[in-house]
Amino acid sequence: MLNETVQAIAQLGVGLFALAMVLVQFIAKEIGYLIGQRAAAREKGVGEGVGVVVGGMLGLLAFVLALTLSFSSARFQERREGTLAEANAIGTAWLQAQAIGGPRGGEIARLLEEYTALRRTFVLMDRDAAAETEVSRRSNALQSEMWGHVTALVRERPDPTTNSLMNALNNAFDLATAERFAFAMLFPPQLFWLLVGMSLVSMSALGFQLGLRGKPLRVLTVLLLCMWTATTTVILDMGSARLGGIRVGSQAYDWTIQGFQGGVTIPPAPSR
Repeated sequence: MLNETVQAIAQLGVGLFALAMVLVQFIAKEIGYLIGQRAAAREKGVGEGVGVVVGGMLGLLAFVLALTLSFSSARFQERREGTLAEANAIGTAWLQAQAIGGPRGGEIARLLEEYTALRRTFVLMDRDAAAETEVSRRSNALQSEMWGHVTALVRERPDPTTNSLMNALNNAFDLATAERFAFAMLFPPQLFWLLVGMSLVSMSALGFQLGLRGKPLRVLTVLLLCMWTATTTVILDMGSARLGGIRVGSQAYDWTIQGFQGGVTIPPAPSR
């Protein structure tokens, strides 16, 4: 169910999602306010202890917000560190391919340059299942081609240098799989619906308390709802890749591509 929710949010935009959340929570608060007014009119003293309960509910909501924010921050950091690790691994494999040289080493280096640009596209692309599948398919094809060349190298010259290149390529491919997994991981549906449900219940309880006192405090309530919703939106955006404006940058791949442009210059042997 969360996949459909995320797709809907991506189509509407994070801003419209935030606006809808504020509106729904405000309606929940107004419903609670009306119920509180009627309860106060029917029975005197019904509000005793309500403030303690509402305070506890808001405190628990704040705890859940902190919990989900920590989770989303960890997922975002995992994606960002994954890009750096993968770009470094690709750069290492490229340098080793250049050092080996020859037709196969040069071809592996050329394929790695094309592969890096493709991995950069994967990180920057929007949420599109078909496009993501196509990029992954092209990445797998390049991996197979490079692995074929390194396999031939290992058979032709089974020495530590070619084995090191094979390990470097294998590490780069493994990190690509880990990065794809990190980008595919969505915000847990249990946490998402828990956060939304607790927000609605807490706002209804707050409205009930205000209804008992006969003070709607709508301006302050709207400010509170905006604060809650802004935090919730950031949590959802950070926890789900390709959703809103909080994205992992491509600087690591850009720097690696810049390193390709200089090539490898072999200086003359020093004279003795």
